[in-house]
Amino acid sequence: MESDSLLGASVNTAPGDYGSWSGSERAGPRGRRRMSYSVAGGSCSVERDTGNEDLYIQQAVIFIEDAIQYRSINHRVDASSLRLYRWYYSRICQWGLGLTIAALLLLAFVERPSSLSASSDPRHRSPSWEPPCGFTESIEVVCLIIFSLDLTIKSYLIGWEEFRKNKWLIGYSVVILVSIIDWALSLSMLCDEKLRVRRLLRPFFLLQNSSLMKKTLKCIKRTLPEIASVILLLALHLCLFTMIGMLLFAKTEDPKKNGEWQLHFRNLPSSLTSLLVLLTTANNPDVMIPAYSLNRGYSIFFVVFSVIGTYCLMNLLTAIIYNQFRGYLLMSVQTSIIRRRLGICAAFQVLSCHGAQQAAVEHVRLDSVLEVMRRVKMKSYYRAAITAEAQQYADVGYMDREQFRKIFDQLDKDRIKEHPPLPLYNSPVLQRLQVIFSHYYLTIIGNAVALVNVTCICTILVLNSEKSTLERDNYNLEIINLCFILYYLFEMCVKIFAFGWRGYLSYRNNIFDGFLTVLLLLLQITIYATYRFPYSQWEPSSKNAMSLWEMIRLVNMLIVFRFLRIIPDIKLMALVASTLLDLVKNLRAFAGILVVVYYVFAVFGIWLFEGAIKPLPHMSIHSNNSMENITSNFSMECGTYEQLGYWPNNFDDFAASIILLYDVMVVNNWQAFMEAYSRYTTEWAKVYFVCWWLTSSVMWVNLFVALILENFIYKWDRSHSCSVTDVERIRYETSVQLIFKGQIQEPTEEELLCQLHQHPHLNLRW
Repeated sequence: MESDSLLGASVNTAPGDYGSWSGSERAGPRGRRRMSYSVAGGSCSVERDTGNEDLYIQQAVIFIEDAIQYRSINHRVDASSLRLYRWYYSRICQWGLGLTIAALLLLAFVERPSSLSASSDPRHRSPSWEPPCGFTESIEVVCLIIFSLDLTIKSYLIGWEEFRKNKWLIGYSVVILVSIIDWALSLSMLCDEKLRVRRLLRPFFLLQNSSLMKKTLKCIKRTLPEIASVILLLALHLCLFTMIGMLLFAKTEDPKKNGEWQLHFRNLPSSLTSLLVLLTTANNPDVMIPAYSLNRGYSIFFVVFSVIGTYCLMNLLTAIIYNQFRGYLLMSVQTSIIRRRLGICAAFQVLSCHGAQQAAVEHVRLDSVLEVMRRVKMKSYYRAAITAEAQQYADVGYMDREQFRKIFDQLDKDRIKEHPPLPLYNSPVLQRLQVIFSHYYLTIIGNAVALVNVTCICTILVLNSEKSTLERDNYNLEIINLCFILYYLFEMCVKIFAFGWRGYLSYRNNIFDGFLTVLLLLLQITIYATYRFPYSQWEPSSKNAMSLWEMIRLVNMLIVFRFLRIIPDIKLMALVASTLLDLVKNLRAFAGILVVVYYVFAVFGIWLFEGAIKPLPHMSIHSNNSMENITSNFSMECGTYEQLGYWPNNFDDFAASIILLYDVMVVNNWQAFMEAYSRYTTEWAKVYFVCWWLTSSVMWVNLFVALILENFIYKWDRSHSCSVTDVERIRYETSVQLIFKGQIQEPTEEELLCQLHQHPHLNLRW
C-alpha cells in the first residue's frame, strides 16, 4: 500500500513510554517466535523452527527492496505472499502494467471518431478508418481484466483492513466496475452509442498507478484555496472594468463613434469575453483600436486594465503557486526518507532474532546481512558499496542497530561517474601524442570546426534559397561536407586512441558525437556509391530511392544537430541542459497529470462539439479569400475562425482535440476558437474554453515555471563552485534526496519503532 503520511498515524503512547512490549508474532505458516524488546537495550529471545530462518532472510530482503524503491512496508510477510509481492513488483510485471495503461489510453485515437486520417481539415479530409464493432472493445476488456487482476493482488497483499482505508483502491474498484458495465452496454448497442463514460474514466488508471501523481494531486488540492483567492480577485477586477467599459463605450447617436461598442462592448457577455481575452494579451491592441482611433485618451482604460490584471494579478498568481509548491519536492523527499528508514528498521528487526538462541544485546549477524545483500535486487554499485561497509565488521561478526542503519546510508548517495584510467603506452612518441589528443584544447578546436561547418551550410542555404533543385550546386556542397566529416572521423579516432574505448564511451557527449559521426560517414559512403564520385555530372532528378538533394539535406540536418556538442563545454548552457534533464527525470508526475487533464478535456470536447463546425459543401481549401457567408446572419470578418482558416483545429476526433487544446493553452488567438464554437453552438461554450484556459495556462504553466525555478536556482547555486568541466558531473553527484539533505528531518528511533509496531501483518508486540 502507498501511504502518504507514514508518521501521521495516531499513537497514544508517549515517547517516554516505549519501555518494553512483549507478545508473539506469527512469522510464517510453519513456525512462531516470541520476542521482547526494549529501546534502552533489552534482549531478544527466539523460540523458532530452524526451517523458518530462510523466511526471516526473505522478509529482510523484501523490506530492503521496499526501502530502495521508497515503498510502504505495510503488506503481508508470509512466505507465499512475499513471493507474490516480489513477482508483482518485478520489472516485467510493472512494465506490463504500464504498457496496459498506455494501450488503453491510446485506444482513444482509434475508436470512433477515429483519428486515423492524414488531415483533420473537414474540407478535404479523407474518410478515416473506423474499426469494426468489437475490435477496440476486445482490447479494452483484456486491459480491464488485467486491471482487475492488479486490484485483486494489491488488495490481497495489503489485507482487507488496509484496503478499506485506502480511498484510491476503493476508487479503483468503482472505476473498473463502471467501465465493465459501460463496456457491456456498448456491445449491446452494437458500438453505436454517443457517449462512452469509460473513456472519461481511463486516466484514473494512470493516476492510480503512480504514488508521485497522488502526492502531486494532494499538493494541488492544498494550493487550491490560495489560487481561488487570486482568481476571485481577478474576477472582481474583470467585472469592475467590464462595467466601466460598458459605461465608457456605450452606444451613441453617432454611428461613427460606435465602433468599440459594436465590436467589443455590445452586451455583458461580449464585454466580459473581450476583457478576459485582453487579460491574456491575445487580442491586444485590436480590442482598443476603434476607440483609440477616435481619442488617444481611451488607451488609458486598456493600459490600466492590463497593468493591474496581466502584470500584477497574474504574476501574483505565479508567485503564490511557486510559494506553495517550492516545498513540494522537500515534502516528497521527507516522506520517501521515512519510508526508507522504516524499511531498514524492519529489516533489522526481523534479522535481529535470526542467529543465536539468546542475545544479551540486540544485533544482527554479519553473515545474515551479507546473505540479504546477495539476494536483494539493486544496482551493482550500491550492492558493492554496502557490502564493503558491512565487511568492516568482519572481525566482530555482527553489528548493532545504528551500525546496520549506517551501512545503508549509501543508498542516499547517487553514484559519481568515475572515468576509466587512460591507456598506458610504452613508446615516448605515443605518450606524447596521447597528451596532445587528450587535452581540452582538442575539444575546443572541434567545436570551432563544427561552428565553421554550420556557418558554411547556412551560407550555402542562403545563396541557394531562390534556386530550384536543378540550379543548386550540390557537388560543391557535398565536397565541403566530406572534408568536415573526415575531420570529425579523425577527431573521434584520436580521442579513442587517447582515452581508450571505455574512456571514450564514458563521456555522454562523446557517445553523441561518435554516433552522429559514424552515421554521417555511412551516409557519405552511400552517396558516393550511388552517384559515382568524383564525377560532377550528377542528375538531381535521379530515380533512386532518394535524390541527391534529399540525401544532402539529411546530411546537413545531422551536421546541424551535431553542433549541439558544444552544450557541455559552455557552463551556463550545460547548467540549463542539466536542469532540463533533471526536469524530465524528476517531474514526470506533473507531466502525467497534464496528460490526464488533456485527456479528460479532449473527451469532453468531443462530447460537446464533435461536428459542430462544418464548412459548406462548395468550400475548398483554396477558397479562403472568397468565402460566402457561413450563416445567414454572419459575414466573414478578419480574425474569425473561418477567415484565419482554422478548420483543422476542431473536436471531430481525439487527435484534433489535443492539438486544439494545446493551441488554446498557448493563448495566441484562442478567442477565435471560443467565439466560433459559441457562435455555432451556444454562448455556454465559452465556459468550456475558459475552464481549460484556467486549468492549463493559468495553473499548470505557472506551476511548471515555479518548479523550473526551484530546480534551476539549486543548480545555479551549486555551479558557482564548479568549473566548466565539472558542471556535467553535477548530474551524477546529485539526487533529489541530496538536494534537500540539509532540510530533511530524520525520523527518530521511537517514531520508527512506533510505526513498525502498527504494521498490520507483522503483529509485533514489544
